[in-house]
Amino acid sequence: MSQVDHVRQVEVPRAPRLLWTFGLFRNELLTTFRRWRTLALLGVLAAVPILVGIAVKIETSDGGGTGPGGEGGGPAFISQITNNGLFLVFTALAATLPFFLPMAIGVIAGDAIAGEANAGTLRYLLVAPAGRTRLLVTKYATVLTFCLVATLVVAVSALAVGAILFPLGDLTTISGTQISFADGLGRALLIALVVAASLIGMAALGLFVSTLTNSGIAAMATTVGLLITIQILDQIPQLHTIQPYFFSHYWLSFADLMRDPIYWDDLTKNLGLQALYAVVFGSAAWARFTTKDVTA
Repeated sequence: MSQVDHVRQVEVPRAPRLLWTFGLFRNELLTTFRRWRTLALLGVLAAVPILVGIAVKIETSDGGGTGPGGEGGGPAFISQITNNGLFLVFTALAATLPFFLPMAIGVIAGDAIAGEANAGTLRYLLVAPAGRTRLLVTKYATVLTFCLVATLVVAVSALAVGAILFPLGDLTTISGTQISFADGLGRALLIALVVAASLIGMAALGLFVSTLTNSGIAAMATTVGLLITIQILDQIPQLHTIQPYFFSHYWLSFADLMRDPIYWDDLTKNLGLQALYAVVFGSAAWARFTTKDVTA
């Protein structure tokens, strides 16, 4: 009888599956958020709103102004920051979503399985009662948790900097109507949740890539490389027919939450597309991981 078989016979009856799964998820969270790499990524994300806020403050203090912005996205939000610091939250999310946030997600997701394989710990994690499916789901749940935490770090940092450097009060939406500050805070939270949800497709893609190699660095580089490639392809007019199927195409649709009334069309398309990517690449990751040789 092998040592692994012995562990399976001894441990499975003693460990309640639900409790063991929760313990595995908790351990994954603690391991992920204690790494210096994770803390460094969160630190960079927190610094972006600070830099944007200081830059806008210096520019307006010099009398340059921000100038009028267009309808939707970062420019419209930037033009409102000096009037209301809450707009720094929307601007920071618009600035970090195209690259900084997904890059951080790509690093965490790409390292999820490949990093364990490279460190030689994957085979031990697969000892029952974990199982491959449960471990993969736990890894994905950890990455999704990081998506939410990373987005909230940007939002909270931006809110703090906006409150310090700029006045707060009622907001003027990009449709020109007035809403209360409390309503604005509610929309800021909703926008942060939508931004976090916009990254679940990227997380599934990164997890799938992570199952294809035993090198964490290669998985992270490939995931970030795919992100950059998709972003470039999404800017080529000749590819307009297929661009709506890119996972990043509707990312900035969260700006429609600052309209009055809210435009839901692109928001629902974005969330539906993210769900589709999560199902497709999550299934691909499961198919690959459940047949992956981890004994070597």
